[in-house]
Amino acid sequence: MSGEGGTALAAALAAAPIAAILLLMLGPGWSAARAGLAALVLALPLAWGAFGFGSGPASSAAAALGGIAAEASFLAATILWILWPALALHALQQSSGALDTLRGALAGLTPRPALQALLVGWFVALFLEGAAGFGTPIALAAPLLVGLGVPPLQAVVLALLGHAAGVSFGALGTPVLAQVGLTGLDAGAIAWRTALLHALLGPLLMVFFVRTLAASGQAPGLAWPALAAAAFLLPALVLAALLGPEMPTLGAALLGGALFAWALRRAPAAPAQAPAAGVGRALAPYLLLVALVLATRAVPPLADVLGALRLGWGFGGEAGGGARFSGSVQPLTHPGTLLFVSLLAGALWQRVPAREVGQALAGAARRLLPVSVALLAMLALARLMLHAGMVDALQQAAVQGLGSAWPLLAPALGALGSFVTGSATASNVLFTTLQVQTAEALALPAAALAAAQGFGAAVGNIVCPHNIVAGAATVGLAGREALVLRHTLGPCLLYLAAGGVLVALLLRGPWAA
Repeated sequence: MSGEGGTALAAALAAAPIAAILLLMLGPGWSAARAGLAALVLALPLAWGAFGFGSGPASSAAAALGGIAAEASFLAATILWILWPALALHALQQSSGALDTLRGALAGLTPRPALQALLVGWFVALFLEGAAGFGTPIALAAPLLVGLGVPPLQAVVLALLGHAAGVSFGALGTPVLAQVGLTGLDAGAIAWRTALLHALLGPLLMVFFVRTLAASGQAPGLAWPALAAAAFLLPALVLAALLGPEMPTLGAALLGGALFAWALRRAPAAPAQAPAAGVGRALAPYLLLVALVLATRAVPPLADVLGALRLGWGFGGEAGGGARFSGSVQPLTHPGTLLFVSLLAGALWQRVPAREVGQALAGAARRLLPVSVALLAMLALARLMLHAGMVDALQQAAVQGLGSAWPLLAPALGALGSFVTGSATASNVLFTTLQVQTAEALALPAAALAAAQGFGAAVGNIVCPHNIVAGAATVGLAGREALVLRHTLGPCLLYLAAGGVLVALLLRGPWAA
């Protein structure tokens, strides 16, 4: 395909599988597994016929299919390794009475369930995003919200919305650090610009958060959500400007959460009772998880030692070149490993019998069996689109068609990357170079469009099928992911539209300097 007409046709064909997922999930309400498999069936002949993927000898086609299957299976395993201990941990906390204790502790801060949910769905989700990322906030915050009485659907939506403003700096700034590694741009220059976009538009996420909470029958009012939004977004901006990308989400969640808890305790309606007994034991697995995450991320000698073990594979590359299909994981620092250690150590601290731990793990594994189908389908589609050049076709059409209007849709490209890959970091790896090259062609500041990319990649997480599948699995909604997408697609599109307008406006001022 060549010329403008060829570029447009290639983009239309490349977009067809994504459109199919959205239409099937939002229309007849198909599960993520069914919609993903249908989109994969559609994408395969398109990849072969229109994009030449796997063309050539039969052995070449077989190798291409094998490579896609291997990458999808490997990535699915790394995600399931997070979900398995997260589900088992929640089951143990429920059966041991620890969740009842934590509910009592939250009641010690405020008797209002809506404010308890605000504390968990906003600050706890953001803290987990800053510390671990990679789906951990959804896997842990959603079941905690259910434990507070929030219906499962609203719990998943709240966790998705609540962690989104911190995704740009999740896992101690990994998404921005990936951008720096690709472009050589100054980390601080990208960080404060990205944080400013969230600081100005983050209150919009809180509006959707409050609407979702109200739909569950819990109305937090206006003042408390406003305080919660400001308590995170403003410190995150300051930390990004002063320290760079590592601490904005983690530090702001800690500072803002502490401030919010302090304000709750001193509110006129705050209860006078003492904190519930046994809170330390009930929190043991989570406290240990925090300690492990910080130790493996923020203590360089330990991080270097544990991170030195990397399991990887690759095949299919040209002679003397890199592998065409590959995968790698650092098992000792992976969030799933840290969750598993926290689960076992917490069970020991809480004196949970080994038999109950085994039952919780077995039950979690059974719940994940149908989830694995959805993950494999979505991930196979994502890897196929990447390797076949279908994502490249979407990029080229966007650049060619928009020209000087590119800043308006720059965040949307970041969101598309997250939708396809399931990761803000992967989206940044995929599209940051394009954003920077486009900035240079349009005589715009590269750091500004890199920030727009990171901003969009963050909000794309709330509609990413992988995240929705993971969240639905933790609260018993497996197979009903379409319900979640219907509640998050609108906020995502509105946030991206507002972000595009804001980027275009800020490019006229000091933000672009």
